[in-house]
Amino acid sequence: MGVIDKDECFMRIALEEAKKAAAEDEVPVGAIGVIGDEVVARAHNRREQLQDPLAHAELLIIKEVSSKLRTWRLVDLVIYVTLEPCPMCAGAMVQARIKRLVYGLADPKAGAAGSVMNLLQHDSLNHFVEVRGGVLAEESRELLRDFFSRRRR
Repeated sequence: MGVIDKDECFMRIALEEAKKAAAEDEVPVGAIGVIGDEVVARAHNRREQLQDPLAHAELLIIKEVSSKLRTWRLVDLVIYVTLEPCPMCAGAMVQARIKRLVYGLADPKAGAAGSVMNLLQHDSLNHFVEVRGGVLAEESRELLRDFFSRRRR
Protein backbone atom coordinates (compact mmCIF):
# COMPACT_ATOMS: atom_id res chain seq x y z
CA MET A 1 0.00 0.00 0.00
CA GLY A 2 1.40 3.40 -0.97
CA VAL A 3 1.79 6.36 1.37
CA ILE A 4 -1.21 8.12 -0.20
CA ASP A 5 -3.47 5.06 0.23
CA LYS A 6 -2.21 4.60 3.80
CA ASP A 7 -2.90 8.26 4.58
CA GLU A 8 -6.48 7.92 3.33
CA CYS A 9 -7.04 4.71 5.33
CA PHE A 10 -5.78 6.31 8.53
CA MET A 11 -7.73 9.52 7.87
CA ARG A 12 -10.93 7.47 7.66
CA ILE A 13 -10.28 6.32 11.23
CA ALA A 14 -9.77 9.94 12.30
CA LEU A 15 -13.08 10.79 10.59
CA GLU A 16 -14.79 8.13 12.73
CA GLU A 17 -13.42 9.93 15.79
CA ALA A 18 -14.78 13.22 14.44
CA LYS A 19 -18.23 11.61 14.11
CA LYS A 20 -18.02 10.57 17.76
CA ALA A 21 -17.31 14.19 18.68
CA ALA A 22 -20.36 15.37 16.74
CA ALA A 23 -22.54 12.75 18.47
CA GLU A 24 -21.32 14.16 21.81
CA ASP A 25 -22.12 17.74 20.69
CA GLU A 26 -18.44 18.59 20.37
CA VAL A 27 -16.94 20.31 17.34
CA PRO A 28 -16.32 17.32 15.04
CA VAL A 29 -12.56 17.07 14.93
CA GLY A 30 -11.00 13.64 15.25
CA ALA A 31 -7.41 12.47 15.39
CA ILE A 32 -5.35 9.33 15.62
CA GLY A 33 -1.72 8.70 16.46
CA VAL A 34 0.17 6.18 14.36
CA ILE A 35 3.60 4.63 14.83
CA GLY A 36 4.71 2.47 11.92
CA ASP A 37 1.44 0.96 10.74
CA GLU A 38 -0.17 0.73 14.18
CA VAL A 39 -2.81 3.08 15.57
CA VAL A 40 -1.57 3.79 19.09
CA ALA A 41 -4.12 6.43 20.13
CA ARG A 42 -7.53 7.77 19.10
CA ALA A 43 -9.18 10.97 20.25
CA HIS A 44 -11.72 13.62 19.39
CA ASN A 45 -12.41 17.10 20.69
CA ARG A 46 -13.68 17.04 24.27
CA ARG A 47 -13.59 20.70 25.28
CA GLU A 48 -17.27 20.83 26.23
CA GLN A 49 -17.26 17.49 28.06
CA LEU A 50 -14.17 18.29 30.08
CA GLN A 51 -14.68 22.07 30.20
CA ASP A 52 -11.03 22.28 29.22
CA PRO A 53 -9.77 24.67 26.53
CA LEU A 54 -6.81 22.32 25.98
CA ALA A 55 -8.95 19.26 25.15
CA HIS A 56 -8.33 19.42 21.40
CA ALA A 57 -8.06 16.03 19.69
CA GLU A 58 -4.40 16.54 18.80
CA LEU A 59 -3.36 17.42 22.35
CA LEU A 60 -5.24 14.41 23.70
CA ILE A 61 -3.30 12.21 21.26
CA ILE A 62 0.05 13.69 22.28
CA LYS A 63 -0.75 13.27 25.96
CA GLU A 64 -1.90 9.66 25.56
CA VAL A 65 1.05 8.58 23.43
CA SER A 66 3.55 10.32 25.72
CA SER A 67 2.03 8.49 28.67
CA LYS A 68 2.06 5.10 26.91
CA LEU A 69 5.65 5.46 25.70
CA ARG A 70 6.81 7.26 28.87
CA THR A 71 8.59 9.94 26.88
CA TRP A 72 7.82 13.40 25.57
CA ARG A 73 9.95 12.85 22.47
CA LEU A 74 7.50 11.36 19.98
CA VAL A 75 9.90 11.20 17.04
CA ASP A 76 8.13 8.25 15.35
CA LEU A 77 4.58 9.53 15.80
CA VAL A 78 2.39 10.52 12.86
CA ILE A 79 -0.78 12.41 13.74
CA TYR A 80 -3.80 12.27 11.45
CA VAL A 81 -6.38 14.95 12.19
CA THR A 82 -9.49 15.96 10.29
CA LEU A 83 -8.92 19.74 10.58
CA GLU A 84 -5.69 21.69 10.22
CA PRO A 85 -4.23 22.27 13.71
CA CYS A 86 -4.49 25.59 15.51
CA PRO A 87 -1.36 27.37 16.80
CA MET A 88 -1.65 25.71 20.23
CA CYS A 89 -1.75 22.21 18.75
CA ALA A 90 0.93 22.93 16.16
CA GLY A 91 3.19 24.28 18.90
CA ALA A 92 2.64 21.14 20.95
CA MET A 93 3.54 19.01 17.92
CA VAL A 94 6.84 20.86 17.56
CA GLN A 95 7.54 20.52 21.28
CA ALA A 96 6.73 16.78 21.17
CA ARG A 97 9.01 16.36 18.13
CA ILE A 98 6.38 14.49 16.14
CA LYS A 99 7.53 13.10 12.83
CA ARG A 100 4.63 13.92 10.54
CA LEU A 101 1.20 15.54 10.42
CA VAL A 102 -1.53 14.59 7.96
CA TYR A 103 -4.66 16.74 8.08
CA GLY A 104 -7.95 16.85 6.23
CA LEU A 105 -9.53 20.27 5.87
CA ALA A 106 -7.47 23.46 5.85
CA ASP A 107 -8.54 26.10 8.39
CA PRO A 108 -8.35 29.57 6.81
CA LYS A 109 -9.15 31.26 10.15
CA ALA A 110 -6.78 29.54 12.56
CA GLY A 111 -4.67 27.01 10.65
CA ALA A 112 -1.07 26.80 11.81
CA ALA A 113 0.17 24.21 9.32
CA GLY A 114 0.23 26.50 6.30
CA SER A 115 -3.12 28.29 5.98
CA VAL A 116 -2.71 31.29 8.29
CA MET A 117 0.79 30.48 9.49
CA ASN A 118 3.13 27.51 9.47
CA LEU A 119 4.52 26.80 12.92
CA LEU A 120 5.38 23.23 11.99
CA GLN A 121 8.01 24.26 9.48
CA HIS A 122 9.16 27.61 10.85
CA ASP A 123 12.84 28.34 10.24
CA SER A 124 13.38 29.69 13.76
CA LEU A 125 12.16 26.61 15.59
CA ASN A 126 14.26 23.63 16.60
CA HIS A 127 12.08 20.93 15.01
CA PHE A 128 10.59 20.53 11.54
CA VAL A 129 7.40 18.46 11.10
CA GLU A 130 6.61 16.93 7.73
CA VAL A 131 3.09 18.04 6.67
CA ARG A 132 0.52 16.77 4.21
CA GLY A 133 -2.85 18.50 4.00
CA GLY A 134 -6.08 18.00 2.10
CA VAL A 135 -6.54 14.27 2.74
CA LEU A 136 -10.28 13.53 2.57
CA ALA A 137 -10.90 17.24 3.07
CA GLU A 138 -14.42 17.12 1.64
CA GLU A 139 -15.51 14.53 4.20
CA SER A 140 -14.19 16.74 7.00
CA ARG A 141 -15.89 19.78 5.49
CA GLU A 142 -19.24 17.97 5.41
CA LEU A 143 -19.00 16.94 9.08
CA LEU A 144 -18.22 20.50 10.15
CA ARG A 145 -20.88 22.02 7.87
CA ASP A 146 -23.56 19.65 9.19
CA PHE A 147 -22.56 20.22 12.81
CA PHE A 148 -22.65 24.02 12.62
CA SER A 149 -25.82 23.97 10.52
CA ARG A 150 -27.57 21.95 13.27
CA ARG A 151 -26.26 24.31 15.93
CA ARG A 152 -27.66 27.37 14.16
CA ARG A 153 -31.15 25.84 14.04
